[in-house]
Formats: sequence, C-alpha cells, structure tokens
Amino acid sequence: MSRLKISAISYLNTAPLLWDFEHQDANASFELSYTFPSACAQALQNGTADIGIIPVAAYATVADLVVVPDVAIAARRAIRSILLVSQRPIERARTVALDTSSLTSVALAKVIFAKWRGGAREYVGMAPDLDAMLARCDAAVLIGDPALQVDRTRYVTLDLAEEWVTRTGKSFVFAFWAIRRQALAGRDAAAIARAFQNSRDHGLEPKNLEAIVQEWSPRLSLPQSTIRAYLAENIHYYLDPPCLEGLELFYRYAAEIAALPEAPRLRFLS
Repeated sequence: MSRLKISAISYLNTAPLLWDFEHQDANASFELSYTFPSACAQALQNGTADIGIIPVAAYATVADLVVVPDVAIAARRAIRSILLVSQRPIERARTVALDTSSLTSVALAKVIFAKWRGGAREYVGMAPDLDAMLARCDAAVLIGDPALQVDRTRYVTLDLAEEWVTRTGKSFVFAFWAIRRQALAGRDAAAIARAFQNSRDHGLEPKNLEAIVQEWSPRLSLPQSTIRAYLAENIHYYLDPPCLEGLELFYRYAAEIAALPEAPRLRFLS
C-alpha cells in the first residue's frame, strides 16, 4: 500500500508534532511535505495530500475530513505567535491587513473585532510582510514565526489567543491533524491516530524538545530561552475537553458573524 501523504507547516510550533516523521521510522509509512497553513487545507481539498495539520477554520469548508484525536496546536493563555500588530491604539485602527497564509487567525480577528473591539473593520488580504502590511493598513494580523520575531517595542500588539481566553474563559484551538476520509480505505485508523499522538509525545520529551530549541534558536535569531518557553508554556498540544469547548464556541461565533460557514460536527479517527 502506498505511503500516506502528509502536508505539514514549517513553523517552529509544529516541530514537536513532527518529531517522529522527521527523525524516526515513521517515514516508511508517510511521505512528508511542507507548505503554509491555508495551503495544507487546500492540499486536502484537491487530493494532493491525505493528511494535513490544518487550520481549524478549514474544517468548516473542506468536506469529508476526519480529525486525529487528542493532538492540536492550541492555547490556554497568550500564544505569542498569533498577533494583531498596530501602529495606533487598537480602537483607532480602521483598516486591518489579514495574513493570507492563515485561515483560523483571520476568522478569530474578525470575531474579536465584531464582538469586543468596536465592530468590523475594513479587511485587506495580504502576504505576511509586516512592513508592506502596515504601509497599507493601520494594523495587521501576523502568524507563526514572523509574529514571534516582531519587535513589540515598536508597535501596539494584541495577542489574539490571550484576548480570546480573557473574553471567553476558554482555550483556543488553532490547528489539528485531519485526514481525508477516502484515504482511510483499507488502513488501520487507530494505528494512524497512534502514530501522530506518539510523534507529539516524543517531540515533547525533554531531550527532544531541547534539540528543537538548539536547532530553531539560530534559525529564528531568537534566544534559546524564548524558544523553550514558547514550546513548553505558550503552546498546548492536546485536543482535550476544554479545547473542544473553546473550539465549539469559536465555530459558533464565527458563523454568527459570517466569518466562517457553519462547521459540521467533529468526526474523529478511531
């Protein structure tokens, strides 16, 4: 049987999830490629990938997906890599550039503005180039490694995960692994789920997490302490009941303001 094709993201926050696929024998069963978040969902939709670490927003738009249980990129506090960056106080920002590599963070920003920050703004989709975004708009949504590298002394910044948690009291889920239902034919679904859960667990082992810190600190020109705290404290890698509660609320709010269509019930790999 052919190897399952994985579409992954080459951001620091996915490194623990990919540990086995990059370092162990898992590649005997899986073929790994890298892209940006919104393109992972597109790869599943057009069938060029079987499994993707997709923005949770994509689950509302891509049909026939099944979610790997218990694995996520989520936040229970500030996440530091999902930011609204502004040249002026947030309330005075009238135009907002939206990172076109993102789906979930874009929808989250729209929810935050609509419900708690004075109503919808004028939104402009742009590539994730902060200087270009702020040359055109008052503020910008920036995600992933570029957001981690923002000099916060120069701008007003709003951590979107922290804002969500403060406003709702609930965790926020940004991404999870999903697989095309058709790709499961003739395969052991439980074994696939275990492969992704085990990879997460191995990536979070102290020695392996430290190896990730050592690799990524020079790559991002950030101190090792910053990388270590980000992976160990800011990101929550489990799709647990509090995360599922927060996800359900996000889907409801996003549908209410038409930022996303109504999401189908979550179906889990088992």
